[in-house]
Amino acid sequence: MAGIALRGLTKDYPGGVRAVDGLDLDIADGAFFALLGPSGCGKTTLLRTVAGLETASAGTVRIGDADVTRVPPGRRDVGMVFQDYALFPHMTVADNIAYPLRIKKVGRDERHAAAGEVAAELGLGTLLARRPGELSGGQQQRVALARAMAARPKVFLLDEPLSNLDARLRLEARTFLKRLQRELGVTTVFVTHDQAEALAMADRMAVMRDGRVEQVGTPAEVFRRPANLFVASFIGSTPMNLLPARATAEGIEAGGAVLPHPAPGVTDGELVYGVRPEYLDGSTEPVEGAFEGRVAVVENLGSTSLVTIDTGRSDRAGELVHVVVGEGEEPEPGTSLWARPRPGRALLFRDGELVGGRLEKT
Repeated sequence: MAGIALRGLTKDYPGGVRAVDGLDLDIADGAFFALLGPSGCGKTTLLRTVAGLETASAGTVRIGDADVTRVPPGRRDVGMVFQDYALFPHMTVADNIAYPLRIKKVGRDERHAAAGEVAAELGLGTLLARRPGELSGGQQQRVALARAMAARPKVFLLDEPLSNLDARLRLEARTFLKRLQRELGVTTVFVTHDQAEALAMADRMAVMRDGRVEQVGTPAEVFRRPANLFVASFIGSTPMNLLPARATAEGIEAGGAVLPHPAPGVTDGELVYGVRPEYLDGSTEPVEGAFEGRVAVVENLGSTSLVTIDTGRSDRAGELVHVVVGEGEEPEPGTSLWARPRPGRALLFRDGELVGGRLEKT
């Protein structure tokens, strides 16, 4: 197996469009690594450049000990799964899986034996004679994975392989992919715009914007300590509360409240106070060091609810603060709620960058 090292990687298109901008990135051997970002951030272009389907304008791509920057795709020893699976409709499942071995001029009997072995590993043994049009979306996804696995590549590259599945199949596929990667131990790079998928599946992840990497870390690190306001606002199924703030001798003023200072050394400049809704404790009784407001909206999330409070008063406009509360703890709209940040969970940002706060284990 092999890790991946990118140095100064750049991809330019005609018309002055720069999709990947001088990117440096290391992906460890055997890691399940996610490239996460909004549409158009360059993550798929980066994946295709690693695969050799796009030619780098500058910089280098190394897989293991080899510089493959100018090596053709077929000689990079990577297996790629595309968003639409790209199966050949006129071929059987067996022929689709065996196709990479056919390109490598492996004998018919040997490649079909290999296809049967991989198909059995993925629960496709009874479907080898079918064609893609006779398969469900989940089965097509497994055929695409089997085809990528057939040649036993050093690296798997997955380009949003779950995006065409419905919610139930997507959850099952996430579990399946994670277990498969663990069993094979193959370095895997997974492109997605869905932060829930990245947080659930990856060992490490990179958040991208405009062809650059904004932050690299474990899912827990990126979720708990986002490096800047872009990552803070992008990561999380419930967006982080980000409020204009001011440091005082008493603490941090934000949302009409005076809150404990998460980084006492930070005392100047325009600040943004950040705390996730999951890290606020709601109370219907007054508490110190908490946001106070009227409940504006209650959204049922299943086992929890997202409560939005308006901190405005008759003498001033307020901020909206979001709080996650447990099942059975939902306040009524129009009632008062106090939301107190948990110790060690608030962050401060200045000029868009994280400047304070500490991470404590739960």
